[in-house]
Amino acid sequence: MQGSKLYVGNLSYSVTNEQLEELFGNHGTVKSVNIIEGKGFGFVEMSSSEEAQKAKESLNDTNFNDRPLKIDEARPPRPRSEYNSNRPRRDFEDNRRRY
Repeated sequence: MQGSKLYVGNLSYSVTNEQLEELFGNHGTVKSVNIIEGKGFGFVEMSSSEEAQKAKESLNDTNFNDRPLKIDEARPPRPRSEYNSNRPRRDFEDNRRRY
């Protein structure tokens, strides 16, 4: 594993940053925790890539709040332009309803 930041998926919406920090703290030093509210996933940054690997191996597919955690190395965010690059642009001038 190259980085020390982990993606943590399949979280219950009631999970808090403090709960994740405590869970991952059993596997090394946690630098930061960021749960994406209302999405069911978050990110945990460990102090080293070795600790991140250890936490991933120990916690992936384990039950936490009655849900199996999905843990993987976090990928860098995509630029905003990539989200819409595959969609054709709509020209609203041509799609107006005429009554």
